[in-house]
Amino acid sequence: TLSCSSTGNLAGAVGAAAARAGFRSCVFIPHDLEQGKVVMAAVYGGELVGIEGNYDDVNRFCSELIGDPAGEGWGFVNVNLRPYYAEGSKTLAYEICEQLGWRLPDQIVVPIASGSQLTKIDKGLQELIKLGLVEDKPYKIFGAQAEGCSPVSTAFKAGHDVVRPQKPDTIAKSLAIGNPADGPYVLDIARRTGGAVEDVNDEQVVDAIKVLARTEGVFAETAGGVTVGVTKKLIENGVLDPSKTTVVLNTGDGLKTLDAVAGTGLTTTIRPNLDSFREAGLV
Repeated sequence: TLSCSSTGNLAGAVGAAAARAGFRSCVFIPHDLEQGKVVMAAVYGGELVGIEGNYDDVNRFCSELIGDPAGEGWGFVNVNLRPYYAEGSKTLAYEICEQLGWRLPDQIVVPIASGSQLTKIDKGLQELIKLGLVEDKPYKIFGAQAEGCSPVSTAFKAGHDVVRPQKPDTIAKSLAIGNPADGPYVLDIARRTGGAVEDVNDEQVVDAIKVLARTEGVFAETAGGVTVGVTKKLIENGVLDPSKTTVVLNTGDGLKTLDAVAGTGLTTTIRPNLDSFREAGLV
């Protein structure tokens, strides 16, 4: 059985690949995820199972299942098959450098859930340097979290090397992992590269989603709102240099998290004639 405790394109791809290979596929998710993510995962087929709890509870359940005789033969792409999942994250580093003309960026802002994405981007950049595919130069990596689930940011600001788990409470559900497995490594990388780990509240996340849509035509998921919001905060605090080549990661489409901007809608409703148009004060 090939399984996943995630949602969206990754879960869908896993499910579809498993089905084509003749395997049974299951996706385990928090029961209260955004409906867009649920539909996106379910449309590919397989079994979609809601777990009462957050991502930490889901991952804990999956780990228990693997250790139980009933879980023999189960492979979770982000648990006991994690090396494959993690190595795949390095391709983000390859894409970034390729699109920059095979150059390293000066600064990268990466969203933090488990922390795996950030650590593997750094690994990918280091491998490109060692292979001589990019010129070696200093770069800074910044981590971005939502204030309602910011265990790594909290540890960074306090100067700690250990990450204390938190109970998630944020609209950025895709980043809501209160006990991030790679948290300590994120701290090491941020400090080694001269970067930082910062967080923004839910209101700032929504504002960032709107700013990105209205200035760049990109509708971001809440995770993208976190990275854009954190980038703005880092610039305002003088931590990130806006004159440098900076890559800000948006890791999901806004159609998956419509609830976050549900208050955005019709300006007004008019009858289909010019008089109604004028009465609404639109001319």
